[in-house]
Amino acid sequence: MTSPGTLLVTNIGELTTNDDEHRDGARIADAAVVIEGDRFVWVGEASAAPSVDQRLDAGGRAALPGWVDAHTHLVYAGDRSAEFEARMAGQAYAAGGINVTVAATRAADEAELERLLVQRVSEAQASGTTALETKTGYGLTVADEERAARLAARYADEVTFLGAHVVPPEAEAEGAAGRAAYLDLVTGPMLDAVAPHVSAVDVFCEKGAFSEQESARVLRAAAERGLATHVHGNQLGYGPGVRLAVEHGSLSVDHVGFLDDGDVDALAGTWHDPARERGTVATVLPACDLSTRMPLAPARRLLDAGVPIAIASNANPGTSNTSSMAFCVATAVLQMRLTVAEAVRAATLGGAIALDRHRAHPAVGDRPERPRLGVVAVGARADLHLLDAPSASHLAYRPGMPLTHAVWRAGRRVV
Repeated sequence: MTSPGTLLVTNIGELTTNDDEHRDGARIADAAVVIEGDRFVWVGEASAAPSVDQRLDAGGRAALPGWVDAHTHLVYAGDRSAEFEARMAGQAYAAGGINVTVAATRAADEAELERLLVQRVSEAQASGTTALETKTGYGLTVADEERAARLAARYADEVTFLGAHVVPPEAEAEGAAGRAAYLDLVTGPMLDAVAPHVSAVDVFCEKGAFSEQESARVLRAAAERGLATHVHGNQLGYGPGVRLAVEHGSLSVDHVGFLDDGDVDALAGTWHDPARERGTVATVLPACDLSTRMPLAPARRLLDAGVPIAIASNANPGTSNTSSMAFCVATAVLQMRLTVAEAVRAATLGGAIALDRHRAHPAVGDRPERPRLGVVAVGARADLHLLDAPSASHLAYRPGMPLTHAVWRAGRRVV
């Protein structure tokens, strides 16, 4: 590990910056960067690099921003491998399997949940993830959701409240009255309990989870508390998820495996609407699509329509038990018809846009300044992923190979 300080990483064979100053694939050949504290303070050609005390020769390796994984579920206990095997044998995926994890998570003590969370974050960092969002949603009581949000806030860059994941069994057993009471809890006392630890609220708008009307209520409650929103939508079939995300100004709509022309046009329109500060990102989750044997999200179609996309792992115990963003990038290139540059951008800057972290946020109250993520640029957080390969194309050219050579997160070497 290196201590924070001033470090020159030079002799980078190919540097992907995602910075607007470098439009030709956002790449610089024979590049260097200077890291001071937790920020990049210089980026450019190695021949023009300033002199600093510490120097690291990248040996001609490729470098890119650390992965920004904008959709994960990392606070849980238990195992659902039996469900996975059944699905591989032909059983269809249904949202109800979430309750298996709910039971295991409720039964785990806080120390065990924290140990598992730390292990999962470390695994993600080992393969180049330097920033991640994670959700609650496996407690589904006020106390358990507050515990999950509080733990997640210690280790994740962004925490999302997902009390509206499914209706828990004890509420479902009471029929319509139990369902209504649970929604009251999610939009009232549960949201109040997690609010100090989260920056956004999500809702699973899908058959077997929450209806369009129920989901809209969750999104309104979030907005009333000044929280951003995301939507799990259009995963299991055509539905209202995209429409809800657009209507409520959500940062992203995630899964998007089933889209009609109206959905695509609506998402594209959010990026050209002068009344909106920003549009809604489509977050695709290729590892989940493969694990559930659902159609791969139409990433090519979305990009061609002008919709910014993010690629995320959806790391969770039931439908995508991996945090390998490299696997997701390779899948996007090999099976979703993205170019390497498009896939890398979606897994770095795209994730940052989906979390509203592509721009710097000044300090507010007791919340510190939050620098830009997903780019290698002066002033951005110094998150750097050095590959054991001469170009980023090897991520798809050599799929499944361990290509992470070194990782810096906020200026500190973690791998």
